[in-house]
Amino acid sequence: MFSLIVFGVAIVVLAVTVLARVPVHDWWVRACEFPRVQIAALALLVLVCSVWSEAPWQIPSALIGLGVLLWQCWRIAPYTRLWPLQVQASEPGQEERCITLLISNVLTPNRDAPALIAHIKQHQPDVVLTLESDDWWQQQLDEALAEDWPHAVRIPLDNLYGMHLYSRLELEETEVSWLIQDDIPSIHTWLRLKNGERVKFHALHPRPPAPSESEESLWRDAELLLVGKEIHKDGEPTMVAGDLNDVAWSRTTRQFCRVSGMLDPRRGRGMFSTFHAHHWFMRWPLDHIFVSEHFTLSHMERLADVGSDHFPILATLCFRPSRAEEHENPQADAEEWADATETIREGKENTQSD
Repeated sequence: MFSLIVFGVAIVVLAVTVLARVPVHDWWVRACEFPRVQIAALALLVLVCSVWSEAPWQIPSALIGLGVLLWQCWRIAPYTRLWPLQVQASEPGQEERCITLLISNVLTPNRDAPALIAHIKQHQPDVVLTLESDDWWQQQLDEALAEDWPHAVRIPLDNLYGMHLYSRLELEETEVSWLIQDDIPSIHTWLRLKNGERVKFHALHPRPPAPSESEESLWRDAELLLVGKEIHKDGEPTMVAGDLNDVAWSRTTRQFCRVSGMLDPRRGRGMFSTFHAHHWFMRWPLDHIFVSEHFTLSHMERLADVGSDHFPILATLCFRPSRAEEHENPQADAEEWADATETIREGKENTQSD
């Protein structure tokens, strides 16, 4: 019986691993991309337990466990310190070129605003981005931040897709867009740095592929790829931030990086898993910051719990275009460009059924 159980678990982890590679938008397939660390842990357990298994199940269990473990570790490894840095470290000084950004999905019904505000007061970020913030959250944040973070974009919504941006830096040419779905906003603006230079900033929070939200990942994927194509077309110094409802190692996020040419500061540094804040055994990186090759990274950390199901994330990035050549931009091939164009077309044309 023990041997059959071990083999059964091996088949499950193999099935989830294979499903994650199937190029469809169904939510239950795309969800297989999320728990790579957990799948790797189960595969390791299968490999260890196969030592005590009996024939004829021992060798198949061991081979499956080893294969799945190696594959999942290959996908996870770039988000550990074992991998080279994708965004180079900043040198000391020139603080007027740096931007400290704090992102927090606050969870709409959460009422622990003082915890988030305490983080903001302690770390004094230049830019604060909140997701899932409604009218109540707007009132709390306005009272605490309006004086020192006078530039703001407020989109209070009660559908879990509200968004607020508070900034010490001047915002210019700001647009609120509804890129793919008419109930999902995004913010696009220029940030005027302390030294007078400007960088483009995109704040996103697409709908996740989940049974209670969306039966497909199509609309999330289309929004990310649409922004990615615009970034590639513009070629401007750019930052993208938000809860993308996708993991760093997913097919869509990697395609977004190759289409846009954006870099992930986590690569070579760690996962900085932000969700789920209350279940340590089920965590993955959902809250993201991506930058163009014009930036280096001074500091990045995951902050303490603020009552939400997401941890906040804090990063200090420095605008250093003279060091752009130190970075190797990911690039999409012709097939990926064609797939991105088709995904965007389908996302715009297809309406999610209720």
